[in-house]
Amino acid sequence: MTYPPPPGPGGSFSPDPVQPYQQPQGFVPDNPYAPQQPYGYDPNVPYGYGSPYAQPSFPLTPPNDGMAIASLVVSCVSVLGLCTWGIGAILGLVGAILGHVAQKRIRNTGASGGGMALAGIIVGWSVFVIGLIIAGVLIFAIIMSETAGDSTY
Repeated sequence: MTYPPPPGPGGSFSPDPVQPYQQPQGFVPDNPYAPQQPYGYDPNVPYGYGSPYAQPSFPLTPPNDGMAIASLVVSCVSVLGLCTWGIGAILGLVGAILGHVAQKRIRNTGASGGGMALAGIIVGWSVFVIGLIIAGVLIFAIIMSETAGDSTY
């Protein structure tokens, strides 16, 4: 809130006091019902073409590393390969090695897919160990069946 100025030495106020809520001179309000220009409209660019300096409307992400995808796929297929006689262990080893190579490439190039490479490594090494255990049990069973055939029972 503004207070009026104190009276001058003669007891009179200044001749032209400023009103507190008066619009400034020369101000003309815009028509609120006038059509609006579309967002991003540049009158200097011909119709139908975007501005050459326009930013993309979505953030650009680096592409996934293909070797990381291959690592995850081969490692997942190796889980199914456990039902066979040793193909699962071999595929698990291949998937884990692909995952390690993919992680190195991702570190060097900055591509995305580190999570897929890590998942391929974990699944690949796990399947490889399980495949080795299964192969060991099968070899042990074969050896025991060979020696059991020599008994006199």
